[in-house]
Amino acid sequence: MLKDVSNFMSKDARNYQILSLFLFLVLGIGTRDWTLKPELMAVIFITCLITQVLLSWITLSSKVQIHLASLSSSEIFKGLPSAVITSLGLCLLLRSDSYSTMILAGFSAISSKSIFRIGDKHWFNPANFGIIAALLFTSDAWVSPGQWGDEVWYALIFLGMGGIVLKRVGRWDTSATFFLSYAGLELFRNLYLGWSLDVLAHRLMSGSLLLFAMFMITDPRSIPNAKTARLIWAVAIAFLTFVLRNYFFMPEAVFIALFALSPLTVFLDYFYKAPRFTWLKDKLKDKFKDSSKVLSSVPAKA
Repeated sequence: MLKDVSNFMSKDARNYQILSLFLFLVLGIGTRDWTLKPELMAVIFITCLITQVLLSWITLSSKVQIHLASLSSSEIFKGLPSAVITSLGLCLLLRSDSYSTMILAGFSAISSKSIFRIGDKHWFNPANFGIIAALLFTSDAWVSPGQWGDEVWYALIFLGMGGIVLKRVGRWDTSATFFLSYAGLELFRNLYLGWSLDVLAHRLMSGSLLLFAMFMITDPRSIPNAKTARLIWAVAIAFLTFVLRNYFFMPEAVFIALFALSPLTVFLDYFYKAPRFTWLKDKLKDKFKDSSKVLSSVPAKA
């Protein structure tokens, strides 16, 4: 049985990310007394999943010009794991007491993948886009960067689970570069102001910051493809986060920085060429490619 579970998890790296984020959600609700309403979480999940399925159907049917009944279910539903990851990210980071705000966040998050893209790549992190949309267009949405506190054991859990995911997707470079760059800037400011190292530790051990560094900024489908480009991108986000947080006093600085610099991915991919990351193993990739060829060969219905 354990072997079957291992095989299932190894087929798609998103499975590790789903498990990690789900455990973090349970941990937050169980140990941090979060006031998350189950019905609001359900609204987020339903919105994200329905939007994902509808957009997948619209995209595929427009390409092969056939009806829903003729489409392969594997093609229509293969994006659902990503929608689940986005849903979990929104539940972990976004707060609101309004159903409409959560619907807006979920719909905007998933829709951004279809709207803001070049070729087969979108450049906004879906959960981050949903958070920014809710913050901009509603008056009752907020993020709580300090919701995890700064306990060391939370940091160890995030690093452990995040390490497993990053090992699967191979994006340790992005996470480490962002965190070390940001930590270096905070250390310089801390020393310049003559503060104790306790202040620095408090700012760097934030659970939300670690969650962002391990899971959001490392989304392999929306960040630059080439390693050099990712390092440049991560340093830029760290610098902008530092400026927004310390000079404009924005508690949601890290999310704004990622949103503002996400379009930079397009230019970095143009100048630094590299293959795009795929979640699936080679056998599954071949299976979906074959399925797409079959779909494209189906004649259009009158």
